Amino acid sequence: MINKVFYLEKFKSFQNPKIVWLGYSLVAITLAILPFIIEASIGRTWVRILDFALIYGMLALGLNIVVGFAGLLDLGYIAFYAVGAYTWALLASPQFGLHLPFWLIIPIGFVVAGFFGVLLGAPTLRLRGDYLAIVTLGFGEIVRIFLNNLDHPINITNGPVGINLIDPISVGGYALTRTQQIAGVNFSGAHIYYYLLLVLLLACIFVCIRLENSRLGRAWIAIREDETAAQAMGINTRNMKLLAFAMGASFGGVAGGVFASFQGFVSPESFILLESIMVLCMVVLGGMGNVWGVVLGTLLLAILPEILRDISSPIQESLLGGVWIDPESLRMVLFGLALILVMLVRPSGLWPSKKH
Repeated sequence: MINKVFYLEKFKSFQNPKIVWLGYSLVAITLAILPFIIEASIGRTWVRILDFALIYGMLALGLNIVVGFAGLLDLGYIAFYAVGAYTWALLASPQFGLHLPFWLIIPIGFVVAGFFGVLLGAPTLRLRGDYLAIVTLGFGEIVRIFLNNLDHPINITNGPVGINLIDPISVGGYALTRTQQIAGVNFSGAHIYYYLLLVLLLACIFVCIRLENSRLGRAWIAIREDETAAQAMGINTRNMKLLAFAMGASFGGVAGGVFASFQGFVSPESFILLESIMVLCMVVLGGMGNVWGVVLGTLLLAILPEILRDISSPIQESLLGGVWIDPESLRMVLFGLALILVMLVRPSGLWPSKKH
């Protein structure tokens, strides 16, 4: 009894507003200086890897709306990423001679990707399970093949060559890809994009949490658990599914647009099936339906494979006297084994949702 009282008092101490705000402040300071710590310790390349991890985080959160909340298996989600990227590329590059501002392109990409989400969702309303997965997989491949072949008879996407010289995000005439000096501190393009992507990711997290706790989120969860029972309770499953596809696709469209501006180049090879599988693994590994679990899964699968790629060659040289297995192949083997192990030990994900 004494131990229970002790731990209860200790737990209550963590609910003190001052302690809570102190914790938030420490997290905010850590996130603010994180790119400088990473650059000083392991190099600027890892700041770019962190930027891509944040982009993947936006993608995974969007897919979590479809898969985690609504329970609709989508294997072609990368198609919306491609739609957003090519929307930005066509509206902010020499391809058509258009150089629209970012504050106009991002909403356009959001709407266009959402429209494609409805196009995918409309013919799949009666499909479930494996059949839904096959149709969405086909949709993703169709989009990639279209982008790969829309260079004749009218050149729209430059085909397999891709589109380059894409405009970066500019604010007040200053491109975010250029190094800027603020208060005597040099901020490279990777640093500036890190802060932009962090803000976008936090906004996505906020929207997802609000959606999960809303009537809309509860309707999606009801459809995920038992669609027939949800329909019997008066939920319009047709509209809810379409809305889930549209909302998830819109997240992917925004992520794709930011990716195109950050990379400065897009091609169909960036949107292959493996990318869809990777994003789905992030959602499943972290914990479907749990926003923070998805963020955790994204960080792990975006960063750990790169660490494995870096350390595989030195380890082989020290143990075997040479590189016997290609680092890329070994990275994927270890990555696959890690996924199998996690699915055996934690089948619901590393941080599963509390609602079942």
